[in-house]
Amino acid sequence: MQMSIVLAKQVLVMFVLVGVGFAMFRARKISMEGNRVIGNVLIYLSLPAVIVKSFMVERTPQHALALAMGTAVALVLLVLAAVVARVVCGRDAIGNFAGTFSNPSFFGIPLVVATVGAKSVFYNVGFIALMNIGQWTYGVSLLTRQNGEPSPTPRQVLHDVATAPFMIASLVGIALFCTQPPLPDVVTTCLDDVAALNTPLAMFMIGVYLAQTDVRRMLARVANYRVALARIVVSPLFSLALLSVIPGMPYQMRMALLIAAACPVGANVAVYAQLHDADYAYAVETVVVSVLLSIVTVPLVVGLANLVWL
Repeated sequence: MQMSIVLAKQVLVMFVLVGVGFAMFRARKISMEGNRVIGNVLIYLSLPAVIVKSFMVERTPQHALALAMGTAVALVLLVLAAVVARVVCGRDAIGNFAGTFSNPSFFGIPLVVATVGAKSVFYNVGFIALMNIGQWTYGVSLLTRQNGEPSPTPRQVLHDVATAPFMIASLVGIALFCTQPPLPDVVTTCLDDVAALNTPLAMFMIGVYLAQTDVRRMLARVANYRVALARIVVSPLFSLALLSVIPGMPYQMRMALLIAAACPVGANVAVYAQLHDADYAYAVETVVVSVLLSIVTVPLVVGLANLVWL
């Protein structure tokens, strides 16, 4: 119960930050161009810093096993989410994209830190990497098939994944994990400060998305609730059941992976929808509705997990 209260407080803090982003956009202090700049800071600077930091743990057989196990389980959870989204959302391409891919980085990492500690972010590195690969491959194929566009070639996909900021950060982190070099305090302090930007900037971006949304249309669109059902209710419950039967998994790893699986729709669905001329407004609405509802669902899922696991 105590952990659920901590989590609820963290979600509330994040919603206050969303409100700040909303107000700043409506007051014309943040423009759409400014929001793109914020997105670039997040994608190319803050999130890579968070990923690199998560690898800065002592290299032990236990940590190496945890990294492998966390990545393998994350793959299963993502496939499970894709199946749930297909069953709930049918042939709706944006619905499938949004229902499959959560927001384990911008939204999930602060919740993991608040509940099971900063070191537990390490367990979600594989989830974040696989999710981004899935968006670039499965997610893009959903959108291009619906619009009749040619799908990217395997070579294009490989190039995009290999040069993506999250992949470069993961490789740097793995190198640091394997070699264990002593880093100067200046470097670690800079990493800490840049990583700390992740939560406020990500929430500001969601606030800007919310400010652009036609609230009446958003609340009236039934498909938004179908996506939310798949993303923040059905998938997390199946994930909880699966994580409960896997033997030898530490509690912190179970909880970190569950939080990643229970997070609302990732904001990237709007980015990819815009890139591929899909329904951008609908994509934004799926993000906003799921984020709004997650203030209730995420603490409930975590509370249920604690009843089962503790």
